[in-house]
Amino acid sequence: MTRCFTIGAAAFVYFSIFQMINNMKLLLVVALLALIKASYATLLIKGPSQPVLEGDSVTLECLYSDSEQNISQVHFEVFSRYMQSWRTVYERSWCFFSMLTERKDNSLVLSIPHAARYSEGPYRCVSTAENATEDSSEPLAFKVHYMGELSLSREGYSKYLGVPQELKVHPGDDVVLKCSASSSEKPSYFWHQEGSDWILPSSTLTLRKASVADEGQYTCMAEHPSVESLSKKRSVRITVLPEDAPWFESSNGRLILMTSAAGVALLVFILSMSVFLCRRAKQTNTSKGPIDDHSQKKPIYKGSSESLPSACGDKQPLV
Repeated sequence: MTRCFTIGAAAFVYFSIFQMINNMKLLLVVALLALIKASYATLLIKGPSQPVLEGDSVTLECLYSDSEQNISQVHFEVFSRYMQSWRTVYERSWCFFSMLTERKDNSLVLSIPHAARYSEGPYRCVSTAENATEDSSEPLAFKVHYMGELSLSREGYSKYLGVPQELKVHPGDDVVLKCSASSSEKPSYFWHQEGSDWILPSSTLTLRKASVADEGQYTCMAEHPSVESLSKKRSVRITVLPEDAPWFESSNGRLILMTSAAGVALLVFILSMSVFLCRRAKQTNTSKGPIDDHSQKKPIYKGSSESLPSACGDKQPLV
């Protein structure tokens, strides 16, 4: 009886030890799986999958493939084309240049209220955690479509000075106008004359030896190749002066007068300032200080045997 009890007790002890070892193995496996799962959690970045228009709002989101991972040590980075390197995205709020970040339970959100041409990126999520094997996500870039205002220029003297709303030319003058606009993609340009039935598919309008028949309202149109809503236009009226009109009545003549007047004014200003500075320098050189005062023939220094008169007329020694 005693022997049976001893064998049963030993078996129970062995069984308990075996069960404890199995439990420890199970805990070790669970911990190992959790560690592997944590090590291979992937950082993801979500954002626009299609191009956006300039001025639209854009939202980017950083998150882990495993929602249980800590997002507190994750931040956004953007690739700088000028510096050719990644830099941290800092929150800023200034007019249309706002970028706001918000940290939620399982994600980090970057909001761009007004997307602009410099907002394209690419962006990525980066973790600074020590145990993170994959410290950054795949980059994400999105296209921002835009088109600026149309500008008109005339070949020749006024190329860099712009074109007025009414362009006055002499009979027989050559008129070459070109319109252009900054855009995310090269626009298509068209010229059209009001009241006519032709459309010129070009950014340049050329009128050789202008005559009265060429007078009218001309409009340049620019269309974005990918976004129909992005289109601009600008008009200019061309007027052909009479044969006996003075040269200065034309637009180019007025520009010449204006620039000549500006040059003369600048020259007068420079001469006036030169004369003023010369006179001031001359006055400075001829001005006399106390030591040059002719009422006193020579300066009196300390230690001199001469004395100075007092306010009462008595001579006082100079100390």
